[in-house]
Amino acid sequence: MTHQTVGHERGPLADCPDSALVPPDRAPHCPIDITLAALAGRWTPLVLREFLRRGEATYSELSAALPTLSDKVLSDRLTQLTNAGVIERHRTPGWPPRVRYTLTPHGQALEPVMQTMWTWGTRTNNPIPQAPPPDKPQ
Repeated sequence: MTHQTVGHERGPLADCPDSALVPPDRAPHCPIDITLAALAGRWTPLVLREFLRRGEATYSELSAALPTLSDKVLSDRLTQLTNAGVIERHRTPGWPPRVRYTLTPHGQALEPVMQTMWTWGTRTNNPIPQAPPPDKPQ
């Protein structure tokens, strides 16, 4: 017996075909998985928020805007967003070399997603409790 929603579209979201659902070690094919992969990782949506606010930024500007974010994580998130085509890295020749990151049209298209996340989070008004740490083996 199939689930009653299988094969039935509800609103603008359709079921992902089983062929689109792949193991986590492969590139996603389901549209929602593709979006989640671009925004994956703690801090990624907040880094993207800074680009949506500014359009472009240097590493130093992002670091100042997100002071509790470590340099390693910021560097990783910039690489991830660059690889996803959300931002572009522009290096200016000279000494010292200067790097500026700019939001791409592909990244700009994520603005409604981020706005919806903001709206949902604002309306929720309740922080989601963190999972308790796993029990230590005895």
